Amino acid sequence: MDSMIRVRDAREHNLRHVDLDAPRDEIVVFTGVSGSGKSSLAFGTVYAEAQRRYLESVAPYARRLIEQAGAPKVGDITGLPPAVALRQARGGGSTRSSVGTVTQLSNVLRMLFSRAGAYPPGAPPLDSDAFSPNTPAGACPHCHGLGTVQDVSEDSLVPDPSLSIREGAVAAWPGAWQGKNYRDIVAELGIDVDRPWRDLPAEQRAWILMTDEQPVVTVHPIRDASRITRPYQGTFSSAKRYVLHTYATTKSAALRAKAERHLVSSPCPACAGRRLRPEALAVRFAGRDITQLAALPLTDLAAALAADPGLDGARAEAAGALAENLRERIETMAELGLGYLSADRTTTTLSAGELQRLRLATQLRSGLFGVLYVLDEPSAGLHPADTRALVTALRRLREAGNSLFVVEHNLEVVRQAAWIVDVGPGAGEHGGRVLYSGEVAGLARVEESVTRSYLFGRPRPGREPRAPSGWLELRGVTLHNLRDVDAAFPLGTFTAVTGVSGSGKTTLVTHVLTAAVEAHLAGEEPAVKAAGLEQVARLVRVDQKPIGRTPRSNLATYTGLFDAVRKMFAAAPESAARGYDAGRFSFNVPGGRCENCQGEGEISIEMLFLPGAAAPCPVCHGRRYNAETLEVEVGGRTIADVLELTVDAAREVLSGLPAAARSLATLAEVGLGYLRLGQPATTLSGGEAQRVKLAAELQRVRRDHTLYVLDEPTSGLHPADVDRLMAQLGDLVSAGNTVVLVEHDMDVAARADWVIDLGPGGGAAGGRVVAAGPPRSVAGAEGSQTAPFLAERLTG
Repeated sequence: MDSMIRVRDAREHNLRHVDLDAPRDEIVVFTGVSGSGKSSLAFGTVYAEAQRRYLESVAPYARRLIEQAGAPKVGDITGLPPAVALRQARGGGSTRSSVGTVTQLSNVLRMLFSRAGAYPPGAPPLDSDAFSPNTPAGACPHCHGLGTVQDVSEDSLVPDPSLSIREGAVAAWPGAWQGKNYRDIVAELGIDVDRPWRDLPAEQRAWILMTDEQPVVTVHPIRDASRITRPYQGTFSSAKRYVLHTYATTKSAALRAKAERHLVSSPCPACAGRRLRPEALAVRFAGRDITQLAALPLTDLAAALAADPGLDGARAEAAGALAENLRERIETMAELGLGYLSADRTTTTLSAGELQRLRLATQLRSGLFGVLYVLDEPSAGLHPADTRALVTALRRLREAGNSLFVVEHNLEVVRQAAWIVDVGPGAGEHGGRVLYSGEVAGLARVEESVTRSYLFGRPRPGREPRAPSGWLELRGVTLHNLRDVDAAFPLGTFTAVTGVSGSGKTTLVTHVLTAAVEAHLAGEEPAVKAAGLEQVARLVRVDQKPIGRTPRSNLATYTGLFDAVRKMFAAAPESAARGYDAGRFSFNVPGGRCENCQGEGEISIEMLFLPGAAAPCPVCHGRRYNAETLEVEVGGRTIADVLELTVDAAREVLSGLPAAARSLATLAEVGLGYLRLGQPATTLSGGEAQRVKLAAELQRVRRDHTLYVLDEPTSGLHPADVDRLMAQLGDLVSAGNTVVLVEHDMDVAARADWVIDLGPGGGAAGGRVVAAGPPRSVAGAEGSQTAPFLAERLTG
C-alpha cells in the first residue's frame, strides 16, 4: 500500500502547477516566507480536497453546494485520508462558549457534581443538565444563565443633568410626538419642565425615571395657530419602563440600538453572577460549588480533584472515575502550556493560538485513527518552554496512527519534523513553487531556500543596547494575576516583554501601560501610580485585531490608497465623457458596483448544519463592479484589475501616483508585498492585520516621542520577515520613539535594548517581574524560564 500523499498540478492562488509527494503517518512541516504558498498548498489544496470528498459523499444537496462554492484547483490527489483542520480562527464562540465547553471539561465536571456531589439534607439528586447555565434546567431564571442583567441608572438615562426636561434631559425617552407626550404629562402633574434636572427634588426624579405606574392624564396642549389642539388622554411611561420594553420587544434595529445605549450591565442579583439556579449552587464537591471549581486555573483544579472527598460506595466509585477523567484532560492541556486557563474562561477572550491548542488537546483524547490533521502554526503565542511540550503532543497524535501537515515558522518545531516541504522562494508571484520536499537535513543543500540559512545557521549575538532617553515607571500594579508589580520601561529604546503564556505580559503592556498613557494624553489621572508619562507625546497601539469585519474592507481601503486610485480612474477621458466621478469606482455604494452581490464580489451560501461557504458572484464573477464601470481603463487596466494587483506589482503600475506610492512602499517594507490590494480583510491572519496597521502608521509623517505598543508582532512570520520587521521597528527607535512589544521569539528578545521578563509561571504562578535589564543580564537570571532560551540565542 502506497504510504505517500501525492498532489499533482496544484494551482490554488499563487501555486504554479505544483506536484508534491509527502509521507503519511509522519509529521510534515510546510515552511517558507509569508505569502509563499504554504497555506495554499496545505489548507487551500490538500485539506480543501479532503473536505470536498467528504461533502460529496453526504448528499446530493451537499454536492450542489460544493459546485457553487467551487473545488480546489488541483489535477489529482491520491493517498489522501480523511482530514481535520485546526486553524488559527480568531474570536471563536460566544459568551456562552468557554474553555470547559470547547474541551468537554464542563460535561465531565457537571456529571461529577450530579453523581458524587454533596447535596444539602433532603435535597433530591440533580441531573447533570441542572449544573449547566446553558440549559433551562440549570440556568438562573432571573438572568437566563448569562450571569449579568441589563438595567438602567439615573446616569444612563440622564447623561446631562444640567439640561431641563424640555431641553431633553431624559435622553432615553423617544423623540417626536411620544417624547413630547411624556413631557406634557409631567408638566400637567406639576413638575417644572424648565428647571435643570439636577435641581428637581430627588423623589420627582426617581418617579419620572423608575416608576412602574402608568397614570392616564388629561393633557392640555399649548394652542398652536397652525392647527386646532384639543385636550387628550395621555398615558405616562417611566424612562426605565420605556427602555426595557423597547429593548425586549422592538423589531427595529435602530430603536434597539438606541435603547441599548441607556442600559448598564451588572452581576445578576439572584445568582451573584454565577449563572445557575440556587439548588445547583447548593451542591458541593471538595468543599466548593461547581462555579468555584470552574474558576480555578486548570492546574489548581486538578489538585483540588486529587483530594479525597470522603465518599463511599457507588458515589466514591463515580467520583474516582470522573475525577480521573478530568485530571487526564487537564494534564493534556497543561502539556500544551494551557494550565493557567480556567474552565469558565470564555473563548472570546482567548488568543487564536490558545484556541487552536485547546482544540488540539481535545483531538489528543479523541482516539481517531488514520486521520490527516492540518495545523496552522500551532506554536503561535507559545513561549519556548511550552514549544517542546507541543512537539510531544504532535508526536502523540502521530503515534496514534495519524498524519500531520503543519504550517509552521517556529524553527524548533521544524527541526523536530520527519519531513519538510519548503515553498518559495519569495512571496506572491515570486513564490508558489516547492523548492524541496524531503527529510529536514536535505534542505541544507537547497541554496534557493530562504528557510535554509535560518534553519542551519548559527545563533546571532545581540548588539550593544541603546541608552534610554528617560524612564516610564508603573508602581503597585494590581490587575488579573499581577499583584503589586513595579515595572520601568526605558524610553527611546526597544523593549521586549517576555514570559510564559499567562504570566501577565498582555495585562501589563496592552492593558495597564497603554491605559496609563491614554489617560495622561487625555488629561486624566491614570488608574495606577505612574511617573514619566509627560515624556510621551503620542501613543500608537498596533494589535492583531481584524482591520475589518466584512469583505468590503481590504488593504487598499484601510490604508487610504484606494481614494487616490478612484480619483485616477475618475480623471480618465472615458470617465469625463460619461460623467463618472470617483464615487462611481467605489464598490461600497450603488452606481458603479455590481448590484447582485452589492460590491462584495461573492455570494454567501448557508449550508445548514455545516459551516457556511462563499462563491464568486455569478454576475460580475468576483470583480465587484458592473459592466459599464469596467469599460473605463487606465493604462489598459480596469479598476477591478488594479484591485487584483499585488502590492509589489502595484508599486510599478502606480509609481506615477504619489498618494498611493508611499502606502505601497511601506506595505512592502513590512513584508506584505505579496498581498493583493483588494484582498478582503477577513482573509488576513492576525499577524498580517497587525503589519497592515503598522504600515498605515509608518506612512504618516514621523513625530518623535511616540510610544508604539505591539502584541506578538512576529506571530505568523518567517524569520526572514522578522528581520524586515525588526529593521522597521529599529528605524522608529532611531527617530526618537519608543517601542514596547510582547514577544515569545527569543531572536527578537536578544536584539532588544531591554527585556522585562514576567513569571515565573502562568496564572497564579506568574504575575511578577522575574528579571529586567539588557538581554545578556536577563539571560543569566535565576528563576526565569526565559533565561536559558535567551542565553542560547546570545551565545554563538
